[in-house]
Amino acid sequence: MRGGGIIHSGAQEELLALAEVARIPVAVTLLGLGGFPGDHPLFLGMLGMHGTYAANTAVTQCDLLIAIGSRFDDRVTGKLETFAPSARIIHVDIDPSSISKNVTVNVPIVGDAKNILARMVKILKEQGDVWKATRKPWLEEVRQYAAEHPLYYEPSQDVIKPQYVIQQIHRLTGGQAIVATEVGQHQMWTAQFYRFTRPRTILSSGGLGTMGYGLPAAIGAQVAFPDRIVFDIAGEGSFQMNVQELATAVQYRLPIKVAILNNHSLGMVRQWQELFFNRRYSETSLDVQPDFVRLAEAYGAVGLRAERPRDVVPCLEKALSIQGPVVMDFIVDPEENVFPMVPPGHGIDQMILAKPDKKARKVVPLTFPS
Repeated sequence: MRGGGIIHSGAQEELLALAEVARIPVAVTLLGLGGFPGDHPLFLGMLGMHGTYAANTAVTQCDLLIAIGSRFDDRVTGKLETFAPSARIIHVDIDPSSISKNVTVNVPIVGDAKNILARMVKILKEQGDVWKATRKPWLEEVRQYAAEHPLYYEPSQDVIKPQYVIQQIHRLTGGQAIVATEVGQHQMWTAQFYRFTRPRTILSSGGLGTMGYGLPAAIGAQVAFPDRIVFDIAGEGSFQMNVQELATAVQYRLPIKVAILNNHSLGMVRQWQELFFNRRYSETSLDVQPDFVRLAEAYGAVGLRAERPRDVVPCLEKALSIQGPVVMDFIVDPEENVFPMVPPGHGIDQMILAKPDKKARKVVPLTFPS
């Protein structure tokens, strides 16, 4: 389990070496994305409330959990009593106040993650290649988790699925873009469906939950890296919190690309109201909103819109060809939800999983081989 401390310490190479030498599967927190290659065979994805089935199940079933630079916040652990119940926990963190703050650990190690991981790798290498045979059954079990319940959404020829937009952004940028996010469903879909392979390529407000963060973050990233492709993947609610910063992007000719996943609602809150409050929607509708294409043009940027799946790739390709700021308004499925999802008060081993039939979705208590 790897958190943002890996990024802060610059310990991504040491983490990769540790995982490969000892053949340990890796799950990451939201702010740890990019600290371990998202396309690596040992990568399980993000864990926690909207984590993958493989990551959440592996953490629940493991007998040793090495947590590096993670603070064990409630979005990661779910119900504390059921978090990694059979595991001995090694916790590495530079801040001693974080050790055993939320989860009691067995082996506390206070120090810089890069230095500590380098020493771990050195010791493991001295022991020789003893891990291949011992890890094989566990790795096969973990791979089965991923095969049983991969990340899933129902494709459509009629309505744009937000996950599809993110997948196409990843494909067209070769996974090399710097991606800022706002807060909400699009933030979680980005974490799930954009495979980050390098540190500091996802900019997100994390536990602060700051709507309006993504646009100014993208502007800052573009100033720092003028030759990189920078995206702000946004919801229409969050985007409007700091939309005036389009003026800054236009003034300084910053070629940021804003991809609005527009479901005409405050999507994450609407999802909770659908699943846990019997669709009693309150103050989540954003049916009254500006025309984002004309709004972008009013600021001097380029505005584009996609309303059907066939429009997604041409829209992105056109945006990437423009040497200036672009706002893309993707009209997406208004009832698409983020799955898996751990309901409030549940452990991460109890996930609502995506089903082709929305009516069949339910809380699924997981069962494991004895």
